Amino acid sequence: MNVLRGALLAASQNVWLRERAMRSRPVRRAVARFMPGESLEDALAAAGVLRDRGLTTILTQLGENVTDASEAETVTVHYLQVLERVRAAGLDAEVSVKLTQLGLDAGRELACRNLGRIAHRAQELGNRVFVDMESSAYTEATVDIFRGVRERHENVGLCLQAYLRRTAADIVDLLRLGPLIRLVKGAYREPAEIALQSRSEVDRSFLELATRLLDEPARRTGARLVLGTHDLPLLARVQAAAEARGASRQSFEIAMLYGIQREAQERLAREGFRVRVLISYGAHWFPWYMRRLAERPGNMLFVFRNYFGG
Repeated sequence: MNVLRGALLAASQNVWLRERAMRSRPVRRAVARFMPGESLEDALAAAGVLRDRGLTTILTQLGENVTDASEAETVTVHYLQVLERVRAAGLDAEVSVKLTQLGLDAGRELACRNLGRIAHRAQELGNRVFVDMESSAYTEATVDIFRGVRERHENVGLCLQAYLRRTAADIVDLLRLGPLIRLVKGAYREPAEIALQSRSEVDRSFLELATRLLDEPARRTGARLVLGTHDLPLLARVQAAAEARGASRQSFEIAMLYGIQREAQERLAREGFRVRVLISYGAHWFPWYMRRLAERPGNMLFVFRNYFGG
């Protein structure tokens, strides 16, 4: 693993750094590049601007590792309200949730029940819900809960990480459900026995997994692929693989983070690809932000400019 990437991932779990970074005005200015604000109103306003540019969105409230059932209930109610606000605003915006936000650390049944409530209301409103993938400690439970909820709600999708060695087998197992899969490279600090460590290995895995989901047998099951990456050369390789298999540009989607590759997002949309922008919001941004920096360590230069530039 790249030394800087490893340091950033370790920093994402450091309480001392989190407390100080969240009080730092220069750091908060740097974070603003990647999230429009901490409130739902900020996120909805940004989604409206992106809609006018031909882009659809995904909304996610930052936060994880909720251990209190009442707090998990608060998060669940929040997402139910998000779905209502999205409809009222006429936005094409989905929601994406973490199971530890919904109470997974307090019990699988609680998280499953809360996810089911969100999925049910989203289905009534003609919307979709994605389940984010967290660190490998939660992978098995996340896949199991997704599988159970997906049996009842076809509008639920799952994020899978290309760097995990188990992901190929997970895809094979889930294909019977005709799943909606958002494929990402992976952003947590994981040991070599669990996850691929080099960038070239992860890129190769991402391409192989995406290609499998674009193959005719997978498409016949109803499987849908969302490519969660800002790696434009890798996207081009996946596009070539899709064309070689007779899959149109509308047969998969591209998801990118707010504030990253903005020009590319709009260009891809103009070229006929289905592009969604993931808008994160909320006060619990530090671990998420450090993982974003770890994905693209070059963004550290942007942080330094904000810090030392005033």
